[in-house]
Amino acid sequence: MSLDTILVAIGPSDADRIDRLAEETIDVAGPAGSTVVLGHVFTKDEYEDALDKLEFDTTAEEVSPNDVAARHSTIRELTKLFDAAGVDYEVRGVVGDHGKAIVDLAEEVDADRVLVGGRKRSPTGKAVFGSVAQEVMLSAPCPVTFVRADTK
Repeated sequence: MSLDTILVAIGPSDADRIDRLAEETIDVAGPAGSTVVLGHVFTKDEYEDALDKLEFDTTAEEVSPNDVAARHSTIRELTKLFDAAGVDYEVRGVVGDHGKAIVDLAEEVDADRVLVGGRKRSPTGKAVFGSVAQEVMLSAPCPVTFVRADTK
């Protein structure tokens, strides 16, 4: 099955799973020539914080969520890994509720697969994913791959 578009959902807690997200994405995108959409979702507060931390001058220039996402360290690390692997990608930034925004972006880009990160759960919580990952898995218009950080 050919995957034309793969959405990799990036959030504030994905810094510890960059290598795993890249590895899984490169594996899925492979030599098939898929386009990867790196979608970074910010809540309104996260977006305002990112504007400050990344030192955008919002008085001198119009700044879009795409601009902010492209300068975010997690996205920059992933794009370096994708460049090295020859994976075509584009960066999209979205402001909104994490789960709903990921699902909406998957629909907007007509994704064939979504990769979403999550954390290791306690033994009693293993049957339940994080709320964002669970919302995406239940509502996405395509298959979803759950990627957690390397276990040590």
